Amino acid sequence: MTELYQHFRKEEHEFVDAVLEWQGQVLNQYSPKLTDFLDPREQDIVHTIIGSEGDVKVSFFGGYEGAERKRALLFPSYYEPSEEDYELELFEVKYASKFVTLEHRHVLGTLMSVGLRRSKYGDIIAGEERIQFIVAREMSSFVKMNISKMGKTSVSLQTKPLNSVMDNKEELELKETTVSSLRLDAVLSSIHNISRQKVQTLINGGHAKVNWKTLEQPSFECNEGDTLSLKGHGRARVVSINGKTKKEKWRITVGKLK
Repeated sequence: MTELYQHFRKEEHEFVDAVLEWQGQVLNQYSPKLTDFLDPREQDIVHTIIGSEGDVKVSFFGGYEGAERKRALLFPSYYEPSEEDYELELFEVKYASKFVTLEHRHVLGTLMSVGLRRSKYGDIIAGEERIQFIVAREMSSFVKMNISKMGKTSVSLQTKPLNSVMDNKEELELKETTVSSLRLDAVLSSIHNISRQKVQTLINGGHAKVNWKTLEQPSFECNEGDTLSLKGHGRARVVSINGKTKKEKWRITVGKLK
């Protein structure tokens, strides 16, 4: 068990324990286990622990190809999963789009205000005049009953088939940069071209996330593949760590979400 924990950061150990518990349930009950929505880092952890060999298998689905947030289905090796097993509901937000602008943040704020955890919601897909979101089916009636406004805008929620989900392709604007260290404050300062002191203030105030988790440690060391977000500045990803320069600085490739 100790050897397994060595592969993950300390703050991830609690989630590792949960995955091991799910694996045990499938082995003991010999039936599938469906999780809530997982962010990409959590999906990586599940995939690493369960693997592709052994008596328990795992697959992920978030409603469409390229979804960021997905539910995981752990199942015995004999089982053949289908899309229906993931129990997803797609809603489209109907509102006066010609007169009002709704953004991702408005939708997320409203969804969180009804008292459900973020893990009950999948992706929010925002277009120019259309917004959709995916929710765990067991919560869909509750959500529909409790949401009639987003911000100050009256809305209604319309159920849609999953095959009508909007296109939500993620594009990264890549750049290479050098940083004095792989500390979170140094990396974010370089990505967003703002002072390290300002970044530290934002991190200490709880306005930074690493892999979708709020982190208040400017000294946290970033790894390849980490997704970083800073309030007011958007999200970015550490695409690769390319070694050190002659002056002992780190060369990294980062991608900002367009």
